[in-house]
Amino acid sequence: MWNRCRIFILMGILTAGCTGSVHQQSPTSTAPPAVKNPPNIILILADDLGIGDTGRYGSEVIRTPHIDRLANRGVLFSQAYVSHPVCSPSRAGLMTGQYQQRHGWEFNPAGRDAAQGMATDPPTLANMLQAAGYATGMVGKWHLGQQNPHHPLNRGFESFFGVLHGGALFIDPNAAGVESMGSDNLAGYARVPIYRQQRRVTEAQYLTDAFTREAVQFIQQQHARPFFLYLSHTTPHTPLQATAKYLDRYRHIEDKATRIYAAMVASLDDSVGAVVQALRDGGQLDNTLIVFSSDNGCAGYLNGACSNAPFAGFKRYHQEGGIRVPLIVSWPQALPMHRRFEAPVSLLDLWATFAAAAKSTSRTPDSVNLLPYLHQEAQQETQSSAVPHDYLYWRSGPTIAIRDARWKLIRYNRWPQELADNDSAGRLLPPEGGWPSGSPHGQLTLLYDLQQDPGETRNLANQHPAVVQRLLQRHLQWSTSLTSPLLPAIRSSRASMHGETVQLLF
Repeated sequence: MWNRCRIFILMGILTAGCTGSVHQQSPTSTAPPAVKNPPNIILILADDLGIGDTGRYGSEVIRTPHIDRLANRGVLFSQAYVSHPVCSPSRAGLMTGQYQQRHGWEFNPAGRDAAQGMATDPPTLANMLQAAGYATGMVGKWHLGQQNPHHPLNRGFESFFGVLHGGALFIDPNAAGVESMGSDNLAGYARVPIYRQQRRVTEAQYLTDAFTREAVQFIQQQHARPFFLYLSHTTPHTPLQATAKYLDRYRHIEDKATRIYAAMVASLDDSVGAVVQALRDGGQLDNTLIVFSSDNGCAGYLNGACSNAPFAGFKRYHQEGGIRVPLIVSWPQALPMHRRFEAPVSLLDLWATFAAAAKSTSRTPDSVNLLPYLHQEAQQETQSSAVPHDYLYWRSGPTIAIRDARWKLIRYNRWPQELADNDSAGRLLPPEGGWPSGSPHGQLTLLYDLQQDPGETRNLANQHPAVVQRLLQRHLQWSTSLTSPLLPAIRSSRASMHGETVQLLF
């Protein structure tokens, strides 16, 4: 399946960054301007937001004025990647600043996080910033374990309001003015509890608005220290639900799913606006480092209600549409405004970037401090040859992917046509004990030239065997540093790829 949603993104905005050296270099410009006090840090993470669903990334359907203004006050990244195309492992990489395969959280737990969570050995962003003297708070979705050792309050956060699961009901579907999709799943989502600290609470407000309320209240507190706020929204993840406040902006959209999804993104945009306004009201905006991103691309099972355009694939895919995400970084006191950074970066880089801003010496093997690169970009009319990464890597069992400045290689397991199809949820029923780690039916090798073909329409593996072998060897070298998965893979689906059927393991 390929992403042929609305092709609204200006190609020049999103594809110019494929040039540059394949050898990692350090910026040669002077260091970023000194900031007297460490900044507050706010990380706003959307859930399953398509890269084509905000204004600055090209949407002509959904209006996002607050997100757009945040980009105007900072740096927009045209090639930002997550470390996995589904929620939980992607968040595990983000929270630890290292590839999640290093500590075993390789697959979606698919409900098993009630008994098992992400390894407690690696510190989290909250642990690191707390050690640097920050007050730490989390609002929203965790999805990295529900038992006490894995709870946010035991992973560096001093306060928590949100859900431990992968999703939750946004509001009573029978409330006045509410529109919902997926009624067969609403009952399950309704059973997901909301917590304040470790106490279960009842929330009557639309969940996105409730998370925004809690985030604003955290900002307004009289913190004796700089603060780190992780605002981890569940929107626009399913279930698709919105209130009249947001639906009224999109009554002209006839398709119900598209209308609700657009309204959900509107609630996300309003949340960004409320956070910025709270900082402005408190005189803290200039020295607050704000990051906005998503945990993966939008989902193909929404049947066109969202957009990863102009990229191929969706959530679950290692095509660009599954792993390339919006990323905006704003820090008015220290970073340039209205800039675009075009070299590939990873959300893993937020660890080193936050550490540098907080004056922490903490490092991970996979995270690169982006601040010097962003400062250098502001000093030059053209992009420097210095790039944060030589290569970026992905692994989900036998599925592997790797990219350098130009080339991207993916290997999927082949899936025989005669075997069982996806179920009603778009997934394959796993065998007992989970999917095997091997490739019993062989693999399909894909090679794309992202300079010339960012939409990944042409497989060039047969034309460039030397490039294929170089990338495979590099990936093999990287994989030797990884550990075994804590949980076997039980989630997968079949998809059509260049005329062949493959298995997506996630």
